[in-house]
Amino acid sequence: MDWIDKLKKTISEDIWHTDSALLESFASDQTEDLVYMPHLVAKPLNTEQISLILKFCTKHKIPVTPRGAGTGLSGGSLPTLGGVSLSLENFNQVIEIDEDNLQATVEAGVINETFQQAVKEKGLFYPPDPASKGSCMLGGNIAHSSGGPKALKYGTTRDYVLNLEVVLPTGEIIWTGADTLKYSTGYNLTHLMIGSEGTLGVVTKIVFRLLPLPKHDLLLLAKFDTLEDACKSVPQIFTKGISPSAIELMERNAIEFVQKHGIETNKALASQMLTDEATKAYLLIEVDGNDLEAMMDDCAGINEILENNNCSEAQFADTADQKERLWSIRRSIGEMVKFHSIYKEEDTVVKRANLPQLLHGVKSIGSRYGFESVCYGHAGDGNLHINIIKGEMIDVNWNGPHLEEGIREIFRLCKKLGGTISGEHGIGLVQKKYMNEVLDPIHFSLMKGIKNTFDPAGIMNPGKIWEE
Repeated sequence: MDWIDKLKKTISEDIWHTDSALLESFASDQTEDLVYMPHLVAKPLNTEQISLILKFCTKHKIPVTPRGAGTGLSGGSLPTLGGVSLSLENFNQVIEIDEDNLQATVEAGVINETFQQAVKEKGLFYPPDPASKGSCMLGGNIAHSSGGPKALKYGTTRDYVLNLEVVLPTGEIIWTGADTLKYSTGYNLTHLMIGSEGTLGVVTKIVFRLLPLPKHDLLLLAKFDTLEDACKSVPQIFTKGISPSAIELMERNAIEFVQKHGIETNKALASQMLTDEATKAYLLIEVDGNDLEAMMDDCAGINEILENNNCSEAQFADTADQKERLWSIRRSIGEMVKFHSIYKEEDTVVKRANLPQLLHGVKSIGSRYGFESVCYGHAGDGNLHINIIKGEMIDVNWNGPHLEEGIREIFRLCKKLGGTISGEHGIGLVQKKYMNEVLDPIHFSLMKGIKNTFDPAGIMNPGKIWEE
């Protein structure tokens, strides 16, 4: 295409890629089996190059889709209209760890776990820990305000961002705020960018606040004969005045996927977890802090609640290896389901005390519409991942309005229970048709007005978040 040759001339370095194999690798992410080919992949080396690319694309109305590691689950990095896939993979430097102020400045292409390890070596702590932390990039975490298990106690990505360097669609480079713990200087552009899914600009640098690293953590695996008993335990832990760092729910069929398809060490542990056929639900509960005696008191209180809710067995992970293996099972569930079934994933969130009603509703809706479900997730903050499995459903029902109406019923239930349709995965491409279940026309009008102000040419990640 003529515009590709013109765009290549704006930057002389070897950052452009049009070979078919690379284009194909940028045509999909971890969202179902969707494929959208870009016309061109750009791997810029610095912020100024991104500025030139966006300025050109705005002038010629070429779609631009920012891309991190491609680990997203809502289709947010899919180039649905072709154009340029803009990779941030070369923005991979931890620029500074400021130990005096408990802050760090990083580039958007740094891997989450790489950053966590870098600050841990300084005795510091960056809590947000998505399941894909070993591969996802911090810029993608910004795009979706990613969470993870520790969001229960410590909050999501949004709670740790102080300032952002952003390239606007028209090419201007701005910092959105200040590197301070307080900020009350007009509209908060930093928080506006977080969760915007690359539709307003390209984040290139991030200033995070950090915490001191907790000295200890304890991990408890609790087994229940019913999902309801497991879920009922969760809010009672908090009303007792205990604040775990994580409470994760896994139903039995989630563990069965790991037993069948996981790595060998996970298969072995999953088999042990499945020994009692009566067990239908598991809670993975973590407590952390600096006072080990106080933590043990908290665990005693948790155990009392579990027993009162018919917990059949509760065991501590005795070693660091056991803890890692249990977390590995939990983090691998989504991947096991994705690669070994035909599925759709929904990222529901409700008030945590309403989780039993949500689970009951999901199972009831599945029975009426003919789909199975694998449910797991962050029970402590009411964020349930629902993997809908095709199973024996015929193609016309799976791909048509039949299943869509079933999913709509799930989202209507979420709203009824005080929740919404995404807790951390974002809206992207696959959820946008359901946005009208939870938002009114005034919401769409305000959002589109913001979009038009930042991106008047409409080039930034078009076709995402809402129906055009």
